[in-house]
Amino acid sequence: MLKKVVMIGAITLLILGGPLMGNAFAQTPAAAPPAADTGDTAFMLISAALVLLMTPGLAFFYGGFVRSRNILNTLMMSFVLMAIVGVTWVLWGYSLAFAPGLPFIGGLQWFGLNGVGLETTDYLKGSNPAEVVSYATTIPHQAYMIYQAMFAIITPALISGAIVERVSFRAYSLFVLLWSTFVYAPLAHMVWAKGGFLGLAGGLGALDFAGGTVVHISSGVSALVAALVLKPRKTHPDRLSPPHNVPFILLGAGLLWFGWFGFNAGSALSVASGTSGNLSTNVATTAFVATNTATAGAALMWLILETVLRGKPTAVGAATGAVAGLVGVTPAAGFVTPLSALLIGFITAFVCFYAISFKHKLLIDDALDTYPVHGVGGTVGAILTAIFATTQVNSGGKDGVLRGNFGELGVQLVAIIVAYVIAAVGTWIILKIIDATVGLRVNEQQELQGLDINEHGEEGYNSEFGDRPIQ
Repeated sequence: MLKKVVMIGAITLLILGGPLMGNAFAQTPAAAPPAADTGDTAFMLISAALVLLMTPGLAFFYGGFVRSRNILNTLMMSFVLMAIVGVTWVLWGYSLAFAPGLPFIGGLQWFGLNGVGLETTDYLKGSNPAEVVSYATTIPHQAYMIYQAMFAIITPALISGAIVERVSFRAYSLFVLLWSTFVYAPLAHMVWAKGGFLGLAGGLGALDFAGGTVVHISSGVSALVAALVLKPRKTHPDRLSPPHNVPFILLGAGLLWFGWFGFNAGSALSVASGTSGNLSTNVATTAFVATNTATAGAALMWLILETVLRGKPTAVGAATGAVAGLVGVTPAAGFVTPLSALLIGFITAFVCFYAISFKHKLLIDDALDTYPVHGVGGTVGAILTAIFATTQVNSGGKDGVLRGNFGELGVQLVAIIVAYVIAAVGTWIILKIIDATVGLRVNEQQELQGLDINEHGEEGYNSEFGDRPIQ
């Protein structure tokens, strides 16, 4: 009996221990996955935090322009995106935008971040192009995911500038949920994802370093469509008020300028240096310098135009010019030299300045000039990227027109047209569905009284509640 027990036990141990013994007798251990680079990871986490800071910055920038009775509502239209998209991006947004799938949209295999961990490479294996196995080989996959989440958060917030002081907060919240899913995610996939229709990783080869098409054209065009669908405010254009808090505008513009270094320099995805031919390169540094140079040039150009044409340079003009420069250099930041960035800033500010004037003549109630700054600025920036881009500063990009690659301009124009069509059509459909179900606008009395009280039950400056005597 004892022999049988011993024999059964030995056989059981042999069967169960087989895999372990196989490892024990292996000549070499299995290779561990590559570890993340601590410097690059720290850089990307800081960059992600900087991009998130841009959303409160945008809130202050927009909030300073509106009437005091709508300040909280305007701030909330940016702030709420950190909650809504912060959740949807983890659940399905990142998967739709960046998981391998079709040329126009990703799959759902990364739903709920399933399979999105701390790995640095090989998570894109099995899809075309075969040589692309990671979005960033020196940082954890989740670090890349959360960095992209910050872009997804601020982009629909930009649209709010066109529709402030009249849209229902419930309708707006539903709109940004649908828009980030059905407009932003497909565009991000087409431009930045592996196998996307427009991008450098298996697509047409459009150049968009940090979001000229994905962020600014999409939000600017959507803002214009939204302004047309919602129709003007009851006080437009006869009883418009000046900005209620210009210091907020300057504060917001300053925070945007600061955060934009994470937006553009962070899009290099690494702080490492490289080479292009016989030249040394560092794309993060290139993008950082280009961002500051273009922004400074645009702000200066705006002040010059105001001084020459209107007699005085204004604080609002300086802030608006700076934002225009930030928008214009975004698609080009990692592909151009500092002098090219300066020209991009000058040209973008000049075009956006006159775009705002033209918008006023058309009597379109894009309240805070979202399309003239972001739509027009993003379009100009995308075109100028095709002109000034050079592989001397980024071997992973392409040469532009000034380097003899005239075909790149055609590619950029295709990307611009695709972004315009998807943003315009998608926004129109979403708004019409919302209007037919929950409604888009507050009523006239609520609009004139202010959205802070009617949509949130509070006021930014307590003029309604704070001065009442205690009963």
